[in-house]
Amino acid sequence: MGFAVTVGGRRVECDADQSLLDACLRAGLWMPNSCNQGTCGTCKLQVVGGEVDHRDSPFDTLTAEERAAGMALACQARPVSDVEVGGAGDRATHPLRDLTATVLEVADIARDTRRVLLGLPEPLAFSAGQYVELVVPGSGARRQYSLANTADEDKVLELHVRRVPGGVATDGWLFGGLAVGDEVEATGPLGDFHLPPESDDDGGPMVLVGGGTGLAPLVGIARTALARHPSREVLLYHGVRGAADLYDLDRFAELAEEHAGFRFVPVLSEEPAAGRRSGFPTDAFVEDVPSARGWSGWLSGPPAMVEAGVKAFKRRRMAPRHIHREKFTPADALG
Repeated sequence: MGFAVTVGGRRVECDADQSLLDACLRAGLWMPNSCNQGTCGTCKLQVVGGEVDHRDSPFDTLTAEERAAGMALACQARPVSDVEVGGAGDRATHPLRDLTATVLEVADIARDTRRVLLGLPEPLAFSAGQYVELVVPGSGARRQYSLANTADEDKVLELHVRRVPGGVATDGWLFGGLAVGDEVEATGPLGDFHLPPESDDDGGPMVLVGGGTGLAPLVGIARTALARHPSREVLLYHGVRGAADLYDLDRFAELAEEHAGFRFVPVLSEEPAAGRRSGFPTDAFVEDVPSARGWSGWLSGPPAMVEAGVKAFKRRRMAPRHIHREKFTPADALG
């Protein structure tokens, strides 16, 4: 049994066991979204007609008062009648798709870190910085991994995966039996962490700060930004525990050779090494940039680092509307 969901004047069919967000994204209808786990609140919207079942919506994210006022989390809410919602649907988006990909490469690139390349039978439309969900074989669990690709690299998806001890997806699969030639079930693209359309991109200076494999979406975003405006200033900070956690240094050296305004700054927090910055990447930014007026900022990684980055950007007078952060907490970090 299904119901109609009306968003911005458009009607979308939604199954009774399908989230409002999933139905709209599959129809190519935009709704704000980030974590898709009910924890960030990005997809919160107003139900102006009909009723929904809130399912697993956490009360920390959607309070009892908000529910009583007709608010809902689109990633969790299921319709129990025809529904009309407000606050979304004002632009098109890349349609959400189910994919069957083939593993092309599994390579260790740093301590407890792997690169996984997934080949697709046909291109996937996405924006640099978005992510895909993988289905863990035999468990039904779904895990989210950011794409390191630019939008024109649409047939081979690049994922950076950090091993989580005891993790269902990492120890039990991606660092376990995953092999070249395996088929992987995935869904994507997801997330609002990406550059604005090229028509709205003025080529202004950017700073990107990634912690661990939070570097992945920033790779695609930085390369896209430089392709649009080759002379723009782009600072990319990578925060890790030690030198053994760094990777893709040759890739960033090549970018620096091609673009005079690009600089890659690795920062080691726990294991100092000669010739490397020590401390935290957000502190390194504050040391390097006396004023970030007119800049945009991009943050991806552990929540504590992201929050520190927001404070650092504001300290350097970056406009809050130009601060972008990847809000989801990878499910593997939860076990």
